[in-house]
Amino acid sequence: MRPCVVAVAITGSVPRKSDNPTLPVTPSEQIESTHEAYEAGATLVHIHVRNADETPSSDPARFAAVQDGVQRYCPGMIIQFSTGGRGRDPSQRGSALSLRPDMASLSTGSVNFPSIVYENGAALVTTLASSMQTYNVAPEIEIFDLSHIHGARRLIDEGLMGPAPHVQFVLGVKNAMPADEHVLDILLAEKQRILPEATWTAAGIGRFQTTVMDWALARNADAIRTGLEDNIRITRDRLARGNAELVRVACEHLAAAGRKPATPLQARQMLGLRPESASQQAALKVSG
Repeated sequence: MRPCVVAVAITGSVPRKSDNPTLPVTPSEQIESTHEAYEAGATLVHIHVRNADETPSSDPARFAAVQDGVQRYCPGMIIQFSTGGRGRDPSQRGSALSLRPDMASLSTGSVNFPSIVYENGAALVTTLASSMQTYNVAPEIEIFDLSHIHGARRLIDEGLMGPAPHVQFVLGVKNAMPADEHVLDILLAEKQRILPEATWTAAGIGRFQTTVMDWALARNADAIRTGLEDNIRITRDRLARGNAELVRVACEHLAAAGRKPATPLQARQMLGLRPESASQQAALKVSG
């Protein structure tokens, strides 16, 4: 059974507690929800932080609090910060990278979202990629459009990241790429041509979450993604009881596909990551 990285996107920037009361918003809630997801089989956590009023935040102190708790209660779990732009000042989107998480999301181009244009100008993309390189943070390239694969290639050619990034195809966002199996095949073919060494996953938004997961597993994806950021429901009529329940559903789909959740060490090896987070390494050096 080939292992598969199970990523959990715990909060995001859009859902509110009014949508699902189990959505973790405060750092303590996020740590607890991540620990439950970790126990259920997740080995990568994608983190957005929120202000007290639930609006998106770029506060490094909030990122640091969640990172510290995850490192304490989820040994070896891959920590991935969001540099996403909904509700955040572009100049602050990389402000927490100096905390040296294992990974960070990186969108390489702009795209239409339901109510906004998600702007990722070339200068901003270069700045974020350069900062990730400075702090030894591995990028996860968020692909909302076919051209974004070529944006990643540009960064590789300019020496701003290595030849084997982790790529995530995002399907099902209104006005962006549809959740269509044929579209995923087109994207995969172009990834293989342009980014042949990249590992990959695919995220289905809302009701498409498990459908896209199954498409990815059928194509031998390196990872799958679940979590309340993308989908707040188990069925049309029932809200998810938390991130852990969504992870358990994902693991059921893994088993049906003849796969198993990767351990933290396996996940790090598969994605080419350092065995420990930078902050843990620094702490060891200080104590030593």
